[in-house]
Amino acid sequence: MDEINRGPAGGGHEQLKKRFDAIVERIGDVVLGKGTQVELALTCLFARGHLLIEDLPGIGKTTLAKVLARTLGLGFRRVQFTSDMLPGDVLGTSVFEQKRSVFVFHPGPIFTQVLLADEINRATPKTQSALLEAMEENQVTIEGKTRFLDDPFFVIATQNPLEQIGTFPLPESQLDRFLMSIDLGYPGREGEKRLLQKGGAAERLSSVTAALSRDDVLRIQKAVSRVNASDALLEYLQDILEFTRGGPYFHMGLSPRAGLALLQASRSWSFLHGRAHVIPEDLQAVFPWVVGHRLRRKSDLRVVPRSRLMELLSEIPVP
Repeated sequence: MDEINRGPAGGGHEQLKKRFDAIVERIGDVVLGKGTQVELALTCLFARGHLLIEDLPGIGKTTLAKVLARTLGLGFRRVQFTSDMLPGDVLGTSVFEQKRSVFVFHPGPIFTQVLLADEINRATPKTQSALLEAMEENQVTIEGKTRFLDDPFFVIATQNPLEQIGTFPLPESQLDRFLMSIDLGYPGREGEKRLLQKGGAAERLSSVTAALSRDDVLRIQKAVSRVNASDALLEYLQDILEFTRGGPYFHMGLSPRAGLALLQASRSWSFLHGRAHVIPEDLQAVFPWVVGHRLRRKSDLRVVPRSRLMELLSEIPVP
């Protein structure tokens, strides 16, 4: 992909934008009526982050993860989390082989490139921590030996917001490990009509072919890190961070890690839309999806609706 190697700064603006529009459209042929969510998921992946999806069963979370992996030419594995799952069920474990009189390591499902961690809030805090530590470090240490995970490594974790019995909600410190949090929601009327006409996603998914390769994904991730952010943009970002840390709105403001996440996601969104530098609109586009799971209302500690976050963002002057 020459346009990726050149990047937006190298004159590949239009070609790059067309290429990614085609990828979003290809994924959209399987995940119907969710173009924005597909763009956000790609943004998260190319920013080297991890994605949390909180939504109802049957909305299309598993389908989205599978079609992303296939379209980008990446390996995929799925783990259904349960309360009796142990860290070794995710990371892997060593098994003694009598014939050879040695312990042989059997890698767990985490050794893949796209991992769907389904219903992560059903696992115990110990198992959750094992996964989230691996997400942060990009490696696991088992029996004193460090083993590196694949590159790229992208976790899509899901949780059901309505079922509270038998669940272990992620604490705020672990929620912070996810770069972005999205919900898919019910499809629009036209999208649902297409779904009813075409049936389930299994047949459409089987015909999906790779539009990129693993090496392409790695090149894009490197190119995203080089997208320029001006001093004025950084000051705008700092104004946003300071706004959340004071005033009557939020229980606790955004951390420096959240600021880095905002910048990282903004660079990725900018790159995918064919720009060589971040503009305020890029930051605004990703803002509610990056901070929505990090901020709580001061009054009752509940999640702040994304519509309200955008209203508050409008109070901050744009450079």
